[in-house]
Parts: sequence; structure tokens; C-alpha cells
Amino acid sequence: MNETASATRAHAASAARWRNPYRFLPNLRGMVQAAYVLFFALAGIEFHSFYRQVVSGGPITAHRPPAVEGFLPISALMGLKRLLLTGNYDEVHPAGLTILIAAIVSSFLARKVFCSWVCPVGGISRALEWVGKKTLWKRSKRVTVVNDGVDLALTSLKYLILAFFFWAIVIGMDKVAIHKFMTSTYNYAADAKMLLFFTDLSRTAAITLIVLAALSIVIKHFWCRYLCPYGALLGLVSWASPHRVVRDKDVCTDCKACTRACPVEIAVHKKNSVWTPECTGCMSCVTSCPVQDCLTVTRKGRESWSPWLIPAAGLGTIFFLWGVARVTGHWQTDMPLSTLVEAYRQAHTLLHP
Repeated sequence: MNETASATRAHAASAARWRNPYRFLPNLRGMVQAAYVLFFALAGIEFHSFYRQVVSGGPITAHRPPAVEGFLPISALMGLKRLLLTGNYDEVHPAGLTILIAAIVSSFLARKVFCSWVCPVGGISRALEWVGKKTLWKRSKRVTVVNDGVDLALTSLKYLILAFFFWAIVIGMDKVAIHKFMTSTYNYAADAKMLLFFTDLSRTAAITLIVLAALSIVIKHFWCRYLCPYGALLGLVSWASPHRVVRDKDVCTDCKACTRACPVEIAVHKKNSVWTPECTGCMSCVTSCPVQDCLTVTRKGRESWSPWLIPAAGLGTIFFLWGVARVTGHWQTDMPLSTLVEAYRQAHTLLHP
């Protein structure tokens, strides 16, 4: 009994002296997320200028940034199915397809790094979480806001939405139907219609966005955790990833710092291995752990992966595939400007085919 108590005290003293070498990783993630939010905001502003010049009939000095196609996941999913069926890359929104492929591949290699490091919605959600911590949770040390039953029910929603798109596109549409949609005026103007959703925001849409923002202050990453079908797809892919966070229960002090740090409130302190598709690979749990080698990546102890390698592998994959797309001509659209002009001028009145 005395030996156990002595060992426990020695371990606690060692843990207190140890400074987590990965403690700056969350700060780096915040800077990368902020950079991507800024990048996509500037791309949106540039695209708005391009759209206004196109529909006005005046001189066109702005450029259409291909990155805006990252907000067209349905078109990208159709493009992916067409690529697999025919071997033909999407000529209309090639950047959207490239981004989807990069997100899928990086999710297998490094879990949902796209969600936790790249996605601008994830970056905004993290900012709203920070607002919540500075206001509602400032004096609270609670681990979760919703109980396990409600969390499970809400989490299932994004998988149901994903299942609907899977049934409608992967099962319900053959290559003829997909080709017909992808060569439709509606698809040509899909990026313009997405822009108009925000610039001509309806009262219903505005109220919905306000409610989602408010819920994200109260509940960490509400949209990402419960409603995003893109994240659901990447989660299923990351489920097959060989990498995950491993907990050594023999040295764990049950302080719950890991669970409090988790952006999706996974009960890391209860798991021997974090296999769940909800894990974003952000490494927040590992960086918050006060005990050396208690939480490691893929393997226990010193033979584990460095937590720095997860974002490095994920972001490296995304940049590599972006570079390949640029070099091979699979980033910029092949659509003639005259076709875009005609489609954009009809964007206000186009209905989904």
C-alpha cells in the first residue's frame, strides 16, 4: 500500500515537472485556421468583384478564384463519381473536385485534418467556441454541455444527411444523369448562386445562420459536430486511418484535461484508443495532457508518432495534390468566359434541375 502511494506521489511529481513539448501546437493550428479564413474571405471578395463585373457588362479586371469551388461539395461529389465511372476530370469545377479528393486522402492519412486545420467553417466555429469560453464557460469546468444520449442523436443527423446525398447521387444517378447535370446552366452558375445566397440573404437564411452561430457559442462546433455532411464523409474515411490517439490507462490521472480540450467533446479520458470518426486529428487532447507519454499517437510510449506529424502529413498531402492539380491543368476551369457570363446573368432565376 505504501509502495503504491509512494509511486503515485513520484508519478505526480514527475508529471508536474514535465512540460508538454507540443503545447504550442494549438496556437499554430489557430494561426493556420485564421490564415485559411482570411484566404477564403479574400477569395470571396475577389469572386464578388468578378461576378459584378460579369453581370454588369463592363470591363472585367477581376479574376475568378478557383478556391471558391470548395463551397460546392455536391458538384464535387458528382464530379468524383463521374471521374470514377469514366476517368474524365470535371472541366467545369475542377478545383472543387481537387479539394474533395485532397480532403479525402488527407483524412485517411491524418484523420480529419481538413476539418481541424483547413476548413474556414471550422475556423469560425473555433472562434465562436473562444467567445463561449470567455463568456458562458469562463468560470465553468464542465466537460460536456449535452449528455451522451442527446449527443448521439444529434451526431446521427449529419450521417443521415450524408446518406441522403449518397442515395441521391451515388445510387440514384447514372453517368448520363450526372453528365446532364454537370453540363447544365445551373451547374455552370453554381458558384454564383452560392455567392448570391450570402449577398442576397433571405430573412429565413439570416435567422438560421444567427441560430447556428449562437448554438456554436453554447455547444462546441455545433455545425461541424451535428450537421455537416462533408465532415461526416471525412469522418468515415478517417475511421480507416491507421493513426489514432492512444491512452495509457496505467499512468492516466483522470484529470479530464484531454476531454475538456477536445473540440467535439470526445470522452478521451475514458478510452484506451480513440477510434471514433468524430476525432478531427487536431491533437488538442495530446497537447493538453499533463502526464508524459499518457496520450500518444498510434503507439504507446516513445515509439509513438510525434503529434506534429499528423498535421504535417495532412497539410502536406493537401498542398501536394493542389500542386499536382495546378501543374496538370486540373485547377482552373475550362469554361469559356462567354459561357460563364451567360450562366451568371441567369443565376438569380435558375432552379435546381
